[in-house]
Amino acid sequence: MELVDFRISQINNCAYCLDMHSKEAIAHGETTQRLFGLSAWKETPYFTKRERVALAFAEAVNACDVPDEIYEIAKTEFTEDELIDLTLAIAAINAWNRLNITFANTPGSYRVGQFG
Repeated sequence: MELVDFRISQINNCAYCLDMHSKEAIAHGETTQRLFGLSAWKETPYFTKRERVALAFAEAVNACDVPDEIYEIAKTEFTEDELIDLTLAIAAINAWNRLNITFANTPGSYRVGQFG
């Protein structure tokens, strides 16, 4: 989920969320190589099939345009409950991106585990 949150925050240009999710991802064992390559995930070998499907689905949901092909592929990789959870997580990071951008929260100030 940190990868999805990080990718959507990249697309939405939320610096505070990028700071937060990069720190959380690294704290949970994510590599900097994968984080640095996330904006070009389609061209890198660093991500599993499941992660690639989640990223493609997340980008489509974020754009409010989920082609049937992406949805059908997502259904083969995730259960219905997982897809619901993923969709809700994408909606949530969108809301957080907008809140942090609107209220100009300062990137760099987040501490791992700060919000639970």
